[in-house]
Amino acid sequence: MAAMKLSTQVSYGDDPRTTVRSVVEMEKAGLDVVWVAEAYSFDAVSTMGYLAARTDRLEIGSGILPIYSRTPTLTAMTAASLDALSGGRFLLGLGASGPQVIEGFHGVPYDKPVARTREVVEICRKVWAREKVEHHGLYEIPLPEEQGTGLGKPLKLINHPVRADIPVWIAALGERNVAMTAEIAHGWLPHVIIPEKVRDVFGGSIDKGLAKRDPALGPLQMTGGGFLAVDDDMIEHARNGARAMFALYIGGMGARGKNFYNTVFARQGFTEAAQTVQDLYLAGRKDEAAAALPDEFIDGMTLTGSPGAIKERIASLAEAGVTHLHVTPVSKDPVGLLGQVREWLG
Repeated sequence: MAAMKLSTQVSYGDDPRTTVRSVVEMEKAGLDVVWVAEAYSFDAVSTMGYLAARTDRLEIGSGILPIYSRTPTLTAMTAASLDALSGGRFLLGLGASGPQVIEGFHGVPYDKPVARTREVVEICRKVWAREKVEHHGLYEIPLPEEQGTGLGKPLKLINHPVRADIPVWIAALGERNVAMTAEIAHGWLPHVIIPEKVRDVFGGSIDKGLAKRDPALGPLQMTGGGFLAVDDDMIEHARNGARAMFALYIGGMGARGKNFYNTVFARQGFTEAAQTVQDLYLAGRKDEAAAALPDEFIDGMTLTGSPGAIKERIASLAEAGVTHLHVTPVSKDPVGLLGQVREWLG
């Protein structure tokens, strides 16, 4: 079994120049992958291009680029460009985001996320292979005559990509989306997982997708981990940070009955807590919503405590299929903490 890689995600709310300086130091400490998020923030592509210029070894992943805010061919062009700038170190992380952002910020209908994701990946791979792009489905390329001028014609990418098989990672939560991810993607970005519950919650969907998977893609990779703290004075801070973040996602990301994070939380055995957290959060009682998250959930979603305890959690994640230990270091010396974890991973 290959050694687990170490990854982290940069905040989309920070100054990108400060972020890049920090990531450069993390690379020196042994970080393997950095994921750059894009919400209704600075765009992720600009930061990833800057990271490509300032780093040497680190893999740079979009975590994630929403499928609705760019055409599929532009997504492919962007990925090929970032892969060239980084010398073949780019990972294309894709996701559907959610209706609040897609319709509320971009003004684009949020429809058919699973089918659209599949078609985006298909089109990207045609572009990277330098095929003349023709596609008929939710995306019509070239645009049919009756919908445009009739002057469109199939084109292929002018440049020769560094790689025709740029790794595709998909952020997936729902059963159909997870199955599709296991079928067509190099890697899965599950947001959060409790390693002991991966098989019960996602196993059926993963197996369904793997049964259709092209062996050329290799084994399905996946991230897992959480807020990381070893120092006694940082452990509670890390756990509180996890509570605040998960309360936001479980309680506030989407309307009642249309919150994917809440649904997955309930499927992990926290049905009653899922409703309580959402009720409190939507009522504006955010601190109470965070406090209502069960300790069992926070224990499963964080890496806090002694080095021995954290190593045990890492072993559980590896047993669950995690290939990339994805952490948010909470420390007065986050770079040093990442270096310590790098030594544990070997």
